[in-house]
Amino acid sequence: MMIYQRFLRDLIRNYIIGSGIAVVVVGGVIISTTLSISNTEMGRIFFIMTISLGVMMLAELLVFRRHMQPIRALLEQEAPDLAAIRDAYLQTHRFPALSVRRILGPHFLGLSIPAMTMASIGIAMGWLSLPAYYIGLAGIGAVLVASMHALLEFFTTAQAIRPVLIHIREVGQRLYGEDVSLDGRVIVSIQRKFQLSAFLIGTMPLFLFSLATQIRLISQSSDFTVDYWKWAGIILLLGVGFSSLGARMLARDIQQPIGDLYRAMKEVQSGDLQVRASDLYSDEFSRLVAGFNHMVKGLEARESMNNQLLQSYYSTLAAALDARDAYTAGHSTRVAQYSLLIGKAIALSEQDLDLLNKTALLHDIGKIGVRDNVLLKEGRLTDEEFEKIKLHPVLGESILKQIEPAEAMAPLLPGVRSHHERYDGKGYPDGLKGQEIPEFGRIIAVADAFDAMTSDRPYRKGMAVEKAMAILAEGKGTQWDPRYAQTFIDVFMSSHHVKTTSHVS
Repeated sequence: MMIYQRFLRDLIRNYIIGSGIAVVVVGGVIISTTLSISNTEMGRIFFIMTISLGVMMLAELLVFRRHMQPIRALLEQEAPDLAAIRDAYLQTHRFPALSVRRILGPHFLGLSIPAMTMASIGIAMGWLSLPAYYIGLAGIGAVLVASMHALLEFFTTAQAIRPVLIHIREVGQRLYGEDVSLDGRVIVSIQRKFQLSAFLIGTMPLFLFSLATQIRLISQSSDFTVDYWKWAGIILLLGVGFSSLGARMLARDIQQPIGDLYRAMKEVQSGDLQVRASDLYSDEFSRLVAGFNHMVKGLEARESMNNQLLQSYYSTLAAALDARDAYTAGHSTRVAQYSLLIGKAIALSEQDLDLLNKTALLHDIGKIGVRDNVLLKEGRLTDEEFEKIKLHPVLGESILKQIEPAEAMAPLLPGVRSHHERYDGKGYPDGLKGQEIPEFGRIIAVADAFDAMTSDRPYRKGMAVEKAMAILAEGKGTQWDPRYAQTFIDVFMSSHHVKTTSHVS
């Protein structure tokens, strides 16, 4: 509750200061120094202004209470729900823009409509000796004063909401572990903020001066007034044009580095840590760009270290598995190398090649769950023992599912489970056929078979490369995917300068 009272106090203080500067100082000074009327009529004008201010404050108070309601409801509760926290956070961010709406809405209309109405009645009843068109001039002046007040209110409110935003975020974090934010939502764009602010700052004095001078020149001859407005019109056009151009250039000068940083940030979010923001600025944005680039360099170095650690992790797991059997040592590493030969030949992306490498390294991880007397048996396996061996793809998938983070393991699961499926549908564990088999499973099946055929076993010596190639060629379209089998044959033969003894088609 204390944070709410402090917030309310700051808003009221800022409102009084803004009103004092815009309405009392500017409006009052113009009225008192430009109108040549009696003290009695001046008193009547200030009476009209007082009544109008009362109407304005009442109208604005009603709107202000409605705008404050979500924030007040949150700050007065000890344990608000998450939806209320998010609503209050958004409403607090909208408060500077809402303050402008209040100034240009109930504030401006609540003041100007009663004042102009009572002034018109006063002129008609003879209580005021002012020309009727003064009311129109007063309306123009009211627009200028309201715009100045809105500008002041926007920026003072933007400062006042900061403690409230911090408090709301702390509440969300404490109660729900939620880091409440706008998630990139833009309430008021920098372009609009800078253009309108610079335009008002540049043109406000010109319009106020022209308006006050016109009132002072009422008693002069019409020819003099016409000459004045010819000159004043040129000055106003030049002032408005220069202010508009300056506001546009200022907004663009601010937007450009922010846009460059935002685009670089999006690249980083998509995983590109090679990106760097262009250091083309000589103001404070140079520091921001340098800090951003330094941060990305740090992320790149950390990513490289993490990748090395992960690669070591996968390699260590594969080595630990292969170490169970001296005759299959290095099998997982070789299968990964052969799989990458195929992956590179068919132009897989760098990301897919990395996933293929990791999948191939861990393709036999399920054999950890197979007993030594079955896995390491030197002779021919019985049907029962072979059925146990056939469980290792499913066991491997189950093991990897238990490793966190789950999303890091998920891309590896299909290849691990399906590397013993056959292209003709006679493989295991699911009997998948053709393109139903995941791509990594079809690639690893070729690499795994080649290494198994060419590696020594206790009960046989590894066959010659030429013979293994011939078997792969004969099994295209039945046991192995014809495209990947032929690709491996072509790439391996080319890179190792192998000549087969039989025809490979």
